[in-house]
Amino acid sequence: MPVKQNNISEIALELGLAMGEMKSRLRQKIQAKINEYDPDLSFELIEILGLLRRNNGINQQEISSKVSKDKSSITYLINSLVKRELVERVENTTDRRNKQIFLTVKGNEIVETVYPWALELYKKAADDLNENDINNALLLVKKMTANLE
Repeated sequence: MPVKQNNISEIALELGLAMGEMKSRLRQKIQAKINEYDPDLSFELIEILGLLRRNNGINQQEISSKVSKDKSSITYLINSLVKRELVERVENTTDRRNKQIFLTVKGNEIVETVYPWALELYKKAADDLNENDINNALLLVKKMTANLE
């Protein structure tokens, strides 16, 4: 018997809400750990540093897109990171108006300190799940996200 479209919509809504709740709880726990390390660092700043660890040299627009924040918020956050000497802006060789953002040695040290804490929390979240279930869930969420494009 086929599933009713309305039922699929409601299940998708529940999935979205559950993902939001999980992200919120992880964020709170990570922020608490960050506060012990350096009360002047925020989750948003660490999020950008972590993104740059995986994609060093991307521009502000790409950062904005990947962390789902508007460009003016990203500019403020990156200015804060530059002031703390955790990242640097470098002119793109082909387009001087386009600045690429790179982690500094100091920024990378912070990521290397904080990243294991985040991984430990994600490990705890996935404690009784198997890798195949997590991969299937990841594929499902990516497909749903792509459907919204």
